[in-house]
Amino acid sequence: MATTSLKNGKPAGFYLRKTGFYLLVALILVVALGPFIWLIINSLKLDSDVRKRPPDLLPDPLTFSNYVDVFTGRSFGINIWNSFIAASLTTIGCIVIGTLAGYALGRIKFAGRGVLLAIVLMVSMFPGIAVIGPLYLMFSNLKLVNQLPSLLLPYVTFNLPLTIWLLAAFFRDLPHELEEAAEVDGAHPFTAFYRVMLPLAVPGVVTAAILIFINAWNDFLFARTFTTRDTTFTAPVAVSQFTGLSDTNEPWAQISAGAVILTIPLVLLVLIFQRRIISGLTNGAVKG
Repeated sequence: MATTSLKNGKPAGFYLRKTGFYLLVALILVVALGPFIWLIINSLKLDSDVRKRPPDLLPDPLTFSNYVDVFTGRSFGINIWNSFIAASLTTIGCIVIGTLAGYALGRIKFAGRGVLLAIVLMVSMFPGIAVIGPLYLMFSNLKLVNQLPSLLLPYVTFNLPLTIWLLAAFFRDLPHELEEAAEVDGAHPFTAFYRVMLPLAVPGVVTAAILIFINAWNDFLFARTFTTRDTTFTAPVAVSQFTGLSDTNEPWAQISAGAVILTIPLVLLVLIFQRRIISGLTNGAVKG
């Protein structure tokens, strides 16, 4: 025979393919998780040990002082709160507007719907750096620099197109019969949307909400431009402002600790809602 069978009757090629698959998965995990694991290791080292060459693979001695130092003498707690408020309000605004717009574009047939969806997608690809100058001048004239609205406007503007696109695809693939049955029973179109279609779209809404929150939480460009005071910085900007004893002595251990603090909430968020995220991303991509 061309293939060699093992004791259980399965060909040797089966085990080679299985081994290759697991090796590929292991490689992907190392590439994906390696930088974050190294970030955690550096956050548990003394700052002098972070600079050692070659570096130690494990912290020796192990210290948690960096996680205390990032909050000592800094407004890092306020910065985290600023990021949370900005990301939360952005998520709420995009979901409220995007759900209604996505439902209209996904369920209502009208001339130019495809063109409108294409325009929405194009807006999401527009580079934010291109509007920094005009926005800064506008916010400066309106006295909104270092104010929350200066972050919410660009955050909602650049996250809303993705929200509409994702939810329109999700609503489009929901069964029309349920909506029609509700209208036959006398339900108002908005009632049919709110009580019948919206609960079915929860996976898509949750997926969109998490993506929006992550994008707003991680933003650096707009936050660095429109906030100039320590107490108005968002957390990513605050981490970039960590300074050492001199310009050439960056506190990399504290920077690593700050980055870990910012990353862990997002990791937990994705782990908690991973099933809904997968469902939301796949359901809207099956048809159409």
